[in-house]
Amino acid sequence: MNVSKFIADRILTGRGKSFSSLIVKIAIGAIALSMMVMIITTNVITGFKNEISEKVFDFWGHIQITDGNSGDAFEAVAFLRDEDLLDSLRNISSISYARPPRVSQPDVINPIMETKGGITAAAPYIVVNGILNDNKIFEGMLLRGIEPLYSDNRMSRFLIEGRSLQREGEKASRDILISKTTASRMQKKVGDRIIVNFILDQEAQKKAFKVVGIYKTGLVEYDKRFAIVDIATLQEVLGWQENQISGIELSVEHLEDMDILSDFIYFELLPGNLYSESIRKKFFQIFEWLELQDINEYIIIILMILVALINMITGILIFVLERTKMVGLLKAFGAQNWTIRKIFLYHAARILVLGMLIGNILGLFICIVQKQTGILKLSEEYYYLSQVPIQFDMESMLWINVGTLATVLVCLIIPSNIVSNISPIKTIQYN
Repeated sequence: MNVSKFIADRILTGRGKSFSSLIVKIAIGAIALSMMVMIITTNVITGFKNEISEKVFDFWGHIQITDGNSGDAFEAVAFLRDEDLLDSLRNISSISYARPPRVSQPDVINPIMETKGGITAAAPYIVVNGILNDNKIFEGMLLRGIEPLYSDNRMSRFLIEGRSLQREGEKASRDILISKTTASRMQKKVGDRIIVNFILDQEAQKKAFKVVGIYKTGLVEYDKRFAIVDIATLQEVLGWQENQISGIELSVEHLEDMDILSDFIYFELLPGNLYSESIRKKFFQIFEWLELQDINEYIIIILMILVALINMITGILIFVLERTKMVGLLKAFGAQNWTIRKIFLYHAARILVLGMLIGNILGLFICIVQKQTGILKLSEEYYYLSQVPIQFDMESMLWINVGTLATVLVCLIIPSNIVSNISPIKTIQYN
């Protein structure tokens, strides 16, 4: 028979209206609140990072191939479209790959890395500067030329009005997709005509486009700067041939494979004039900012664990002091210090588990309600999202629960040591 557990059960069921009963309720409430905050925090931050990342990837793909001489992310430097290369890229499946050693460190052998999947799509694009005008308002924009069929797949998530680009036969389409931000500033709607001025070699060219769709990514910088057109139209503007492009967008099956596949493509498949780079590296500012959110998550989790820990330490000290007579009697009957300490640790563990269970239920309930209703809104201008995002991260929630339980219980061993300082003779005489 486990004596410590038996006595702990009797204490828990026989508290009645003692002062420790109030302390227990406060402790349970504090632990539940801390756990609820941690569960909500990790699911919100995971959702926030994934939502923003997915928007960037949906707009740009996961990997981009450009000419190695292009000095700017949006500089249009032409290279020849190689159908054999495109087919090779599209046919990449899971690989095992070790990056070649650096020239400066020829003896360092890089480890072999394996991918879960491969490339799911490869499509050419062109990006050119232009000025949108309607004789009243002028907007400097980046015209992003993509193939109409690829546009339907890529931009469908962001369209809020109209349709994607379409091309009739071989003739270049004059369709254009503009953002809701641009449409509002220029007072344009679906079906309106818009003029785009291209400044090339100090000469201006004008092209008339028809607004066929309005999109909204929620990423303010993209919505302000980009309009989507047919790649063939930009080839005409630039005087390029049909087989000249400025980049290739690649989509990967699994995000964690992005950098491995980018290195593999660059070192193993591309000719010397082309360069491959993952979007995570190309637009590193966005992803570094997203990584900073982890610091906020860690700070909140640490603070919440401290709150739970302080409440439990306070509680166990009060339990020991309130049960001083019981401790003295147990010692008089020959009970060891560790046996008595385990009574209070069992007691504290039950309170801790109950509080954590309540906190998990409340946290998950709030997350489910938010995910289903989107009741909590955000300013899209500042957060790039219109509502608080939720994505359930089961692994993180499991580690939060295990870490909280282990940390608090280990730390409670120290205050329970007060039992060793209680003298059975003095306790019995005093009482």
